[in-house]
Amino acid sequence: MIAENIAKIKNTLPEGVGLIAVSKLKSVEDIMEAYNAGQRLFGENYATELRDKAAVLPKDIEWHFIGHLQGKQLKYYIPFVSMIHGVDSIEHLQEVERAAAKVDRVVDVLLQVHVAKEETKFGFAPEDLDEPDELAQLSLPHVRIRGLMGMASNTEDKERVRADFRAVKNFFGKLKKQAFDNKSYFDTISMGMSHDYQIAIEEGATLVRIGSSIFGARDYSKLKQ
Repeated sequence: MIAENIAKIKNTLPEGVGLIAVSKLKSVEDIMEAYNAGQRLFGENYATELRDKAAVLPKDIEWHFIGHLQGKQLKYYIPFVSMIHGVDSIEHLQEVERAAAKVDRVVDVLLQVHVAKEETKFGFAPEDLDEPDELAQLSLPHVRIRGLMGMASNTEDKERVRADFRAVKNFFGKLKKQAFDNKSYFDTISMGMSHDYQIAIEEGATLVRIGSSIFGARDYSKLKQ
């Protein structure tokens, strides 16, 4: 079933849009079923779970950390992670820089933009990006900012969801021009989940993060962190 779900979703993705299979709280066996179906990008939300899975799963998996970043837990995945989504402050950027320097890696990250109406979501506020000079002037030799990550409002109002995603795309264009001098590596917009990824694609997503539509519902009673 997992393999069939992946095939169905990939058939809906246009060229240039990547699929991150969100495997948090899912078993190694489930991940291997997805892997054997050709999936290589996986997203995890919890640091020690990511560390433990990476230790036993194939080394060509590209792991994306998509949870809320906590500086003390970077050590668990910074040596191998492909990309960190959801860097939501200058302080967190600097924490990633210090952790990456310790293992002598350049780590790709995405800046999380808070466009949803829920205050519980994290991210740079839009006004933080109105003056992007601070980002442009940061010294981060071990961090490569690849783009933005965003989450839409939790609502059935599709036009609100579309507006949230459109705002992320607009911020991306502004930053690419003003803070990153149109650098080719600033190329990633991560937005869209199982229930709204098609709208996200229409509004410019280059990565979508899909979990339940691939693996089914999660059992949060297994959560230990």
